[in-house]
Amino acid sequence: MSHMIIPVAAFDLVIFGGTGDLALRKLLPALFRRDAAGQIPVQARIIGLALNQQTTAEYRYQVADALQHHLETSELQSDLLERFLGRLEYRVTDVSDLASFQALAGVLDEHPERVRVYYLAVASVLFDPISHGLATAGLTGNNARLVVEKPLGHDYVSASHLNAQIGDVFDEHAIYRIDHYLGKETVQNLMALRFANALFEPIWNAQCIDHVQITAAESLGVGSRGGYYDTAGAIRDMVQNHLLQLLCLIAIEPPYRFEADAVRDEKLKVLRSLRPLSGRKVLDHTVRGQYLASSSSLAYTEEVGNLASMTESYVALKVEIDSWRWSGVPFYLRTGKRLKAQSAEIAIVFKKPSHLMFGELPTPIFPNVLSMRLQPDEGLRLHIMTKEPGPGGFRLHDIPLDMAFAERQDAGWRMPDAYERLLMDVVRGDQTLFMRGDEVEAAWQWIDPIIDAWKASGSKPEGYEPNSSGPISAIEMMARDGRRWREIEA
Repeated sequence: MSHMIIPVAAFDLVIFGGTGDLALRKLLPALFRRDAAGQIPVQARIIGLALNQQTTAEYRYQVADALQHHLETSELQSDLLERFLGRLEYRVTDVSDLASFQALAGVLDEHPERVRVYYLAVASVLFDPISHGLATAGLTGNNARLVVEKPLGHDYVSASHLNAQIGDVFDEHAIYRIDHYLGKETVQNLMALRFANALFEPIWNAQCIDHVQITAAESLGVGSRGGYYDTAGAIRDMVQNHLLQLLCLIAIEPPYRFEADAVRDEKLKVLRSLRPLSGRKVLDHTVRGQYLASSSSLAYTEEVGNLASMTESYVALKVEIDSWRWSGVPFYLRTGKRLKAQSAEIAIVFKKPSHLMFGELPTPIFPNVLSMRLQPDEGLRLHIMTKEPGPGGFRLHDIPLDMAFAERQDAGWRMPDAYERLLMDVVRGDQTLFMRGDEVEAAWQWIDPIIDAWKASGSKPEGYEPNSSGPISAIEMMARDGRRWREIEA
């Protein structure tokens, strides 16, 4: 299979927070790989901005060191590395000082015809001063695009306020709210699976699907993110954005066209169709947990330095959608840290056949499951029942039809990182895989009553053992419905 590389227009990409962890660990390695693939035009520039007092030469050395840590040695061919580092410039920037933006304008105005991408790899409290600083310096013309990372607010009120702040400067068509889960190949293949094949769409409904499970499990603890995480928790850090976005892509109605607003209109309808959870329903349909200590790791409360913390490191939810297609089909969402493996999966569990003609069988009939694995190895797997080979009677067994994407490609092909796709989409002006402002606000409107009910209950998150599947109550929540969680597998 050949892989088409589509060049993009010449651009200047400005990274606010150019010396930070996100830039050095994700953004710059992704840009290097796109440059190595020949997708970035020779004229393109990448400009890092930060308060650090250093020169462009020192910044290039810092980036080269980061690339060596985050990429394979085989990727860092000397000519490719030299070409990429030659694209980099660095400017000492204080976002509270208009002179810094005027100096940036002097650099960018050398090529006013280029696409300008401003990536805010900084805390959200800086989104407003940066946006208005760009506007004051005349840097928000028609070819300008603003990219913002989560957290996009702490609740509905703050998200709405944040949208208003950046929306005061940039039109909605120029704002790219990034969710890296949407850039994963498996997530994009979910759209292709449903709408480019005649096989699944006719059975993608409550008549044939029993339930859906969405899992994002992490084997590590909060680590150095403890300060941020203890103010957010699993529901704000993962559910409000990543997991609800995956739910939307599973549940949407067919868009009239595969373009940004058509897709996002349908996602918004799903978010507004989520059955509200508040009061007693929250206690019945959600589980919160905190990981305990082990012989080799600290407890959550010790790791964040807050022994009285009421913040959850694990959350499981039963979500229902009030629509014709999904009436009676529960969506079970779970995410947590210090679990038994690093794994992210979407599982569509179909109903068993309504009539079994085989009589007594030595083995049970398992439901068909379509599983989409997002990490660590992306791919699709369809579990079906088949006859076990051999003459020893009629026995059925469950067998997977497996499609691991990396194994189906040319020798030497590498699964692209989500940021590679998303960064190039920004340059192209394609917002299909980015969240719209009303989506973000609708998600918070559904999440806020859950958080409020947790606070009102005064109950502490349930402790769970590290390297486990999570709290016992999450298993019990599924068992009450006669179902069980899928195993978390590396």
